[in-house]
Amino acid sequence: MEDDSEPEQSSWAYLPDVCLRHVFHWLDDRDRSRAALVCKKWSCTMDSGSLWRCRTITFYGQPSRARTLEFQSALWYTKKFGKYLKHLEIKLSNPYNTPFIKKFQVIMRGLLSHLGKCNSHLVSLSIKYLELDCLIWKNVVRAQFIKNLAAFLKRMSKQLDYLNLKGARITLEEGCELLNSLSSLTNRSFISEINIEDFFSLHLSVYSSALFHQTMSKFHRLTILTFNYNCISDELLDILREHSSHSLCTLNIKCHIHDPHGQMVSGTSWANLAKRAPKLNVNFFFERVMKHDHLARILLVEIPVRSVSLRSCYFSDPDWTMRPTLTNLLPAYWHGLQKLTLELNNDHEFLDNELLQLILSCKRLLFLKVWAFLSVSFMERLLQNRAERKCILTTIKVRIYTAQDDSTEEERLLADIYRKFKYLIDSELNYFVITYPMV
Repeated sequence: MEDDSEPEQSSWAYLPDVCLRHVFHWLDDRDRSRAALVCKKWSCTMDSGSLWRCRTITFYGQPSRARTLEFQSALWYTKKFGKYLKHLEIKLSNPYNTPFIKKFQVIMRGLLSHLGKCNSHLVSLSIKYLELDCLIWKNVVRAQFIKNLAAFLKRMSKQLDYLNLKGARITLEEGCELLNSLSSLTNRSFISEINIEDFFSLHLSVYSSALFHQTMSKFHRLTILTFNYNCISDELLDILREHSSHSLCTLNIKCHIHDPHGQMVSGTSWANLAKRAPKLNVNFFFERVMKHDHLARILLVEIPVRSVSLRSCYFSDPDWTMRPTLTNLLPAYWHGLQKLTLELNNDHEFLDNELLQLILSCKRLLFLKVWAFLSVSFMERLLQNRAERKCILTTIKVRIYTAQDDSTEEERLLADIYRKFKYLIDSELNYFVITYPMV
């Protein structure tokens, strides 16, 4: 006898749209395209705006057929789903020649033009590591790209809340042109977060530019500002105090050896800003700026420092010593320092005692990352103090440099230390410690 009953449908057919959207959210473009072919319901659900609000578009520099398709898919996505976009990230990975850059510029012109016409929801834009000072960016192509981007920023200025142009590496005039685009409609901008780290070309003394000061005076609601120390001046701090002190929470400041950092900034200017912006925290990131006299000119006691990162990048100088920085400069932030990162090539001096004393003096220090020449016993002393509640560290990441190829004995000692403090490490710490031969 034949069974005339209809075949039982999969439970997937009865899933509510909200559940389908949650599942589809985790699929990449290829899988989404395939899922849209399953049935009419899935196809309609795939067009839901919530699935297309965030997008990362990567343009890879290495030539191939797949890379060519990336340009086409970027435009296809923008035309089909661009109206839903709220968060857009553009990545340019390893551009290899001028024709590739030219093609990228043309695609970006079309992409930005279409977004400018159809999108009214974009609040976050990130285009990092353009490196416009590279020779593959010919003057005409570079000028056209900046013109197109400036026009787009002008059109989006009323809705954009976050802009990241880290690594653009452009001239002072071009940089200020882009930043001014955010305020060109009303002569002021209410964007809350800007990342202009490595935004300007190397070796520029941005801090002395009246044009830069005039540009920054148009931002009236900054919450987070990420930039280089070569932009810092008394004038800039006064501008931030006057226009953004009610909202300003974080300054992320990078200081690189190749950027000018010898300017004198008054502690009074920092104190006035900190007084008017009580929520302000300052995070410093130093790369190869390690000498005490340079750091002392920058790390003033009036600054509300929350985080310090000092990286020597394997650079070694026999005239350089870290000890005064650990004993004289950093202890001034004992009441506010929460995160400390040290990557040092201190093969000419051991700093176990000074580093441990600094850690114990910083009452709010939660995060410690150290790559340096240290003795293994330093870890035992640090964990013993943590067990006795003399510090409140929750994250400990240490790479102990050694001068020998064979670090078997050091690894054995570290294993013994781990067993001794196993309960503390497993229950309370994010802990990672290794030895690393530096030969």
